[in-house]
Amino acid sequence: MKKIFTLLFSLSLTFFLCQKVELKKVTDSSQVFKGEIAGNPITLQLNFSGIIDCHQYQHFVDGWYYYDKYKKKIPLTGIYNLGDLYLFNFGNQQKNSSKNFKQKITRNLIEKSDSIAKKLKVKEILSLSGQDFNKGVSGNFYIGNKTFPAKLFTKDTRIYRYNNYLILPKNKKINTYDFINPRGGNELISYASDKSGNRVLLYFEELSNFNFCGMCGASDGEKGYRIIYFTNDWNFKKYEDFLTESCIENIYDTKIMKSKDPKILKFKIQKTMTSSAYTLTVDVKNASVVKSK
Repeated sequence: MKKIFTLLFSLSLTFFLCQKVELKKVTDSSQVFKGEIAGNPITLQLNFSGIIDCHQYQHFVDGWYYYDKYKKKIPLTGIYNLGDLYLFNFGNQQKNSSKNFKQKITRNLIEKSDSIAKKLKVKEILSLSGQDFNKGVSGNFYIGNKTFPAKLFTKDTRIYRYNNYLILPKNKKINTYDFINPRGGNELISYASDKSGNRVLLYFEELSNFNFCGMCGASDGEKGYRIIYFTNDWNFKKYEDFLTESCIENIYDTKIMKSKDPKILKFKIQKTMTSSAYTLTVDVKNASVVKSK
């Protein structure tokens, strides 16, 4: 009987060790897109090349595009503006004109980038609207006096991306960018399993606002814990956030309470204008968080 118990324990331990969860952070500053101009397949690559003023998602881009049939790269420079793309090819004067273009652009002149590019004798303009994820990304390609329809085969034109990949058992991987938010800032704390499924506990520190000129843009950010819930087969179910500090929710002066167990963390959240005071109890071992009065 003792030998059987030892064998079962060894097998369960081996199984547990195989159920490894990891978090890998990969920050993208370049994206490749597929699309069409007048029905002709194209490939477009864009690289982040600096914020225009103070909004992370209003920035300059540089790159190229080519028609898939010919694969001759045509240089581009331009602007990413909250999902929209304004891209310009200045022909033989690409280097100098791109530099002059960027010097003239400010946050208030983004919408006038086409007219500024035209004064610099732009040869080609690719203008794409991508602010509405439900409609996809489409627009126009301008060359000389001719206009052609253009589109990209994506719903997300963001160039700069904070990817936080959770590497899960059963050869599964998910990116918090895709289903929580694009802010990143996650740290893996622990994970646990029971009859209800699997749980992953994360600590996060993320920006309150990508616009540093806007509300909460200069704050210390949003901080707290989040639990991601999975089925027994590691299929995603849902997630919950528990804030310990927030500019958006006006949560400040959080007190850390003493605990005899080092794997139990307690936080006293002070009363705000929208909620009464409460306590967060973070159980690291069991990957759980309880909110109580």
